[in-house]
Amino acid sequence: MQSNDIRNFCIIAHIDHGKSTLADRLLEVTGTVSAGELVEQHLDSMDLERERGITIKAQAVRMAYTSTAGITYQLNLIDTPGHVDFSYEVSRSLAACEGAILLVDATQGIQAQTLANVYLAMEKDLVLIPVINKIDAPSAEIDRVAEELEQTFGFSKNEVFLVSARTGEGVHQLVERLPQLIPAPKVKGNSPLRALIFDSTYNQYKGVIAYVRLVDGHINPGQTIKFLSNGVLTDVMEVGSFNPKPLRMEALQAGEVGYIATGLKSVLDCRVGDTITSLGSSEIVQPLIGYKPLKPLVFAGLYPTETNDYQDLREALERFQLNDAALAFSPEVSPALGAGFRCGFLGLLHMEIVQERLEREYGIDMIITAPSVSYMIRLNEGKEIFVGNPGDIPPPDKYREILEPWLSVNIVTPARFLGPLMELIKQRRGEFSRTEYLNHGSSGFAGGIGGGPALDPRVLMTFNLPLSELITGMYSRLKSVSQGYATLDYEFTGYRVGLLTKLDLLVNGQIVDALSLIVHKD
Repeated sequence: MQSNDIRNFCIIAHIDHGKSTLADRLLEVTGTVSAGELVEQHLDSMDLERERGITIKAQAVRMAYTSTAGITYQLNLIDTPGHVDFSYEVSRSLAACEGAILLVDATQGIQAQTLANVYLAMEKDLVLIPVINKIDAPSAEIDRVAEELEQTFGFSKNEVFLVSARTGEGVHQLVERLPQLIPAPKVKGNSPLRALIFDSTYNQYKGVIAYVRLVDGHINPGQTIKFLSNGVLTDVMEVGSFNPKPLRMEALQAGEVGYIATGLKSVLDCRVGDTITSLGSSEIVQPLIGYKPLKPLVFAGLYPTETNDYQDLREALERFQLNDAALAFSPEVSPALGAGFRCGFLGLLHMEIVQERLEREYGIDMIITAPSVSYMIRLNEGKEIFVGNPGDIPPPDKYREILEPWLSVNIVTPARFLGPLMELIKQRRGEFSRTEYLNHGSSGFAGGIGGGPALDPRVLMTFNLPLSELITGMYSRLKSVSQGYATLDYEFTGYRVGLLTKLDLLVNGQIVDALSLIVHKD
């Protein structure tokens, strides 16, 4: 396949806006999977993904499509997670693409997570294709959502595709236009191998399977490759593409998306965002986008309900970490709860997913402590340490100050809830930054209930907030005060000094470290 006929793209969407269903229709329209073989959310391979309606692991699928002009294209869809906890993986997946379908629900409009991922795509200079989904829904407000797309991102209404991923309406027209709108990958002739890792998984027979986008050069089985971030060397066992099942190939060429079976025994050696090159290259190879170590932001203790299950929990965490390099854990002992592990997660959703998968896939009953954040402690001698367990904070006479992580938070909400949300932000120590109207509201009947929130102007609120306030019930309060209409997205911005102190809880006169908290002095 010539690189001029390759198109690499992803789908950007908020949870429940129909991303996985649209991927199903693309597989069907291109003939990659027959209607008889297709199951709902075909690319979401985990039961948990289908049940929650979310994508947890990035997937990639190669589709062959012959246009009405008779040209056969290779369409590579990289199906990425949409939740903010996995924004690092999303940014790396976007870097493997030249274009993105911006999918927006006709009944809900632009949401906070949509905005966050669109900004990531814009930073990567991706071509955006606006698509309004669920146009067949009784409560669809196509004109309002098209207006939001125009006012927020500058799309004219005639640029917007209207589809129903459920019925397939409009999907064929979208696929026909994709190769014309998304540019082919830029390929340099005779350049040394450079491949971007956008995800990885573990196979007990083939070791770590790296999902890659080849930017330069080519890769074959038996070739010795090098990972630039850590210098690890390995011989390639197998290469191939996903159609959507793995299909072994003789080689991967520049511009293509596929997989490499590395034989490595740990995903920690094959990091998302890293660059792969060939050992024999005589040129100095520059990393593609640079690897950043994932830093857990939320911590909690995991303890088996039965003491005898401790070793089983350890083995389960070790096996789980083979497929999830973002999970960090270390042993700890609590006088009240016994032996367990202090675990670090990317966020609350990541924590819930790990807990549920451990219970479901490994059959372990466990107790999970209240989540806490990673605090920076400035000791008297000037040294800085990070503490994820409040019980590990030194005595007050040993440190100068405690710093806590802060976030930049975006909330998208109907304007009628601005007042209650501003009050909630104030209660949570938030610092208001700005508001921006996404549209000017609708008049008359537009598919919603007359005068209801669907007809309100919608507002983007931006403010700063301590992470500790977000993880202690703020999301449920947000949904409560906005009657379920507000959506939230956040980005870590750094550490700030806070008026914080350690609160110990005593049981029968004894401090229980697992119950210790860091609280604001107010």
